[in-house]
Amino acid sequence: MLDNQIAKEVIDYAMLRGADFAEIFIDRQTFESISIKSSKVDNIENGINFGIGIRLFYGTKVLYGYTNSKKKEDLLDIVSSLSAKDLRDPITTATNFNFEKINQAHFVQTGLKNNISLDQKIPLLMAIDEMTRKQTDKITQVPIGTTQRMQEIEIFNSEGLHITDERNYIRLRASCIASDGTIQDSAGYSPGAMLGWEFILGQDPKYISEKMAKEVLTKLKAKPCPAGKMPVVIDNGFGGVIFHEACGHLLETTSVAKKASVFWDKKGEQIASSVVSAVDDGTNQNYWGSINIDDEGMATQKTQLIKDGILTNFMADRMGAQKTGHPRTGSARRESYKYAPTSRMRNTYIEAGNDKFEDMISSIDHGIYCAQMGGGSVSPGTGEFNFSVIEGYEIKNGKIGDAVKGATLIGTGPDTLTKVSMVGDNLDFAAGVCGSISGGVNTTVGQPALKVDEILVGGGK
Repeated sequence: MLDNQIAKEVIDYAMLRGADFAEIFIDRQTFESISIKSSKVDNIENGINFGIGIRLFYGTKVLYGYTNSKKKEDLLDIVSSLSAKDLRDPITTATNFNFEKINQAHFVQTGLKNNISLDQKIPLLMAIDEMTRKQTDKITQVPIGTTQRMQEIEIFNSEGLHITDERNYIRLRASCIASDGTIQDSAGYSPGAMLGWEFILGQDPKYISEKMAKEVLTKLKAKPCPAGKMPVVIDNGFGGVIFHEACGHLLETTSVAKKASVFWDKKGEQIASSVVSAVDDGTNQNYWGSINIDDEGMATQKTQLIKDGILTNFMADRMGAQKTGHPRTGSARRESYKYAPTSRMRNTYIEAGNDKFEDMISSIDHGIYCAQMGGGSVSPGTGEFNFSVIEGYEIKNGKIGDAVKGATLIGTGPDTLTKVSMVGDNLDFAAGVCGSISGGVNTTVGQPALKVDEILVGGGK
């Protein structure tokens, strides 16, 4: 996407102005979105975003600028502006690029380069709408949408790296709204993958409609949740959002380098129950949070964060590794050319254990079963969290009882990790978007069902 000679001149100019490291990130993103509302096509959008980011290191100082222009003069101007206050004796070695061909591990049939027609896409979305409405006359609206995106990147740096990658992502967002005349509630289903439209074609409208209808009808008849400290079972899949938010961010060198994480000096120590092992993995084939290379051009990898309760690794980008001494893990990510990369999660999950879900429930006299977790708030430095339970049930005498509403889980990630006593064998995953200082990036959360022996539950009304 960028002429090699222009890239060479820009990099060499940065080094002549005394930079320790220089990088060019070229980013072209093509997208298409479709939305269905009131059983009709509501909106169709498509477009292209393009830009180039330039990053310079002066010691541990990071300077970043970007433009939509590929002109050499404009790129040189960015370098000149960034380095104006940090000029040093120049490094005169000329940069010679060595093009690296990546191992493309994610195979896509119908991405935006070989797209299919809207006439083939819309009927499946309309089928979800129709089947969902047929489940019950309490359903008043069925908003449905898809977002398909292809990102093409190219990276040059002063170490001679020249590498390209193509990433295809797609996500379905289906939801329904229902009312019993006095109360209104909603339910949703939002899977995503590093695939093309074949992922949407593989979805079963009957399964989606029945799942959403069951959830929303359950929530309409739910009673207020009891409050207090009690044992909790958090189900698999999106239940992993608590680990992601309350613990995962504390294991990124973004926070570790500032000593803003309670785990910054705990590598090699016991930070969780011995039944807990956790991973951040960019290599899972076709997962929503997967990548071939990170946004610094390093091959992605599987990073064992916690093993049998012991903190084994952090997630590190180039500057994070420079500041902390922890090795790079192929975790440098950014939303687009408008952001400098930093350490971010990819597919982050607690690994499967040996316990059965039924045994977890039967071990509790009185507690809460969190079938689906929602959003929440987290204190980045301490991992203190407050997460809503969007589908929950009371556990009484070892059995799942009535549905409850208004439940929240309140605690800290570090404390909760030590109170996990049972880890299920039913590992599952869910797609999400994580926001941080380098923008919003695709991430997968996951876990098997977990039993937490004690956690503070906020009740509903």
